[in-house]
Amino acid sequence: MKKNKTKQGWLIGLVIGLVVLIGIVVGMYNSLVKSEQAVESQWSQVETVLQRRYDLIPNLVNAVKGSMKHEDKVFSEIATARKAYGSASTTSEKIKANAQLDQSVGTLVSVIGENYPKLQSNENVQTLMTQLEGSENRISVERRRYNQAIEAYNKSVATFPKNLMAGMMGFEKKTYFKADTNASKAPVVDLDD
Repeated sequence: MKKNKTKQGWLIGLVIGLVVLIGIVVGMYNSLVKSEQAVESQWSQVETVLQRRYDLIPNLVNAVKGSMKHEDKVFSEIATARKAYGSASTTSEKIKANAQLDQSVGTLVSVIGENYPKLQSNENVQTLMTQLEGSENRISVERRRYNQAIEAYNKSVATFPKNLMAGMMGFEKKTYFKADTNASKAPVVDLDD
């Protein structure tokens, strides 16, 4: 009888040990999968902010260009009229130049009064600069978070005993985000295209 009880004890112990071992393996595997998913999710966020910049910046640049062209036209007309008035030598030339100046200033006042189209290139440029800065900050934050997720994942894959499981199950270290070699050059925003 004692032999049977000893065998049963060993068998129960073996089954419990096996269940615990399977639980540990499953736990490690799930932990690695969650960590890998966190890395992929964070990269997706990096791509989201890159796409935002890609979509937003050209539209803002075009808005700035559009309002600057309109302002250039109005202020160019005023400058031309002022120059004509300054170079006028006769009364009739001064009257004619003054009429041009009045018309140009009237156009400016009318545009400002109607608020259509707005003369706001300074505001648009400020908006562009703010959005550029905001986009670059968002990208920087998301890249940092991505590298933090990579660090946590790589630590998980490289530390014992998960490294044994990771190797057998195909989990490999991931590469950190690194700046492009051209990233050290300042980007150019050209409003003259």
